Amino acid sequence: MTLKIYGISASRALRPLWAAVELGVPFEQVPSTYKGGATRTPEFLSLNPNGHIPVVVDERAEGTVTVWESMACALYIARVHGQPDGRSITPANAREEAEALRWSFWAVTELEKDALTVLMHRMAMPAEQRKPELADQAESRLKVPLAVLEKHLQAQSAQGEAYLAANRFTVADVCVASVANWLRPAAGLLATCPAVSAWLDVCLAREAFNQARKMD
Repeated sequence: MTLKIYGISASRALRPLWAAVELGVPFEQVPSTYKGGATRTPEFLSLNPNGHIPVVVDERAEGTVTVWESMACALYIARVHGQPDGRSITPANAREEAEALRWSFWAVTELEKDALTVLMHRMAMPAEQRKPELADQAESRLKVPLAVLEKHLQAQSAQGEAYLAANRFTVADVCVASVANWLRPAAGLLATCPAVSAWLDVCLAREAFNQARKMD
């Protein structure tokens, strides 16, 4: 069996890369970039007709499994290549599975677009191309979903659980932290959500995250 992850860490491919590293799963990284038409070749489009990274290709005894969409890739790796033993990032029961699913989808629908705007217009784009007013507007909108995340983490802490789905780091944290990481340039915004900020610091301090983000 062979697991391949197409993409570089300076993209949404960080999510499946991080999940695989956390699990210690053997895999081959195919460092495909999103620039220069690399994802528009016939070869790549045969893997993902949308022309986006990441793509996970899993050669299994029952045949080839292809997964795209970054959250789906991370969740697939955790579910199929991890063990539900209550120690790894793989959900160990129905409740943890539900938390991983809902928070991963939530991150895409409620957080990602504005978080990316903050990243691009506060840090990633050349200074002369940035539009601070767009970042300001995005930060204003982000106050609502971040308040939801803050309340959840506070409730988790009150019942003795330090992470999104359990009292251990799971794939739910991989998926949401990979998006929340884009908010780091908005220090003032994060300061208004101390539970989110503390949780994010812990997630991003993990050795697996630091290994994965160097995979460019």
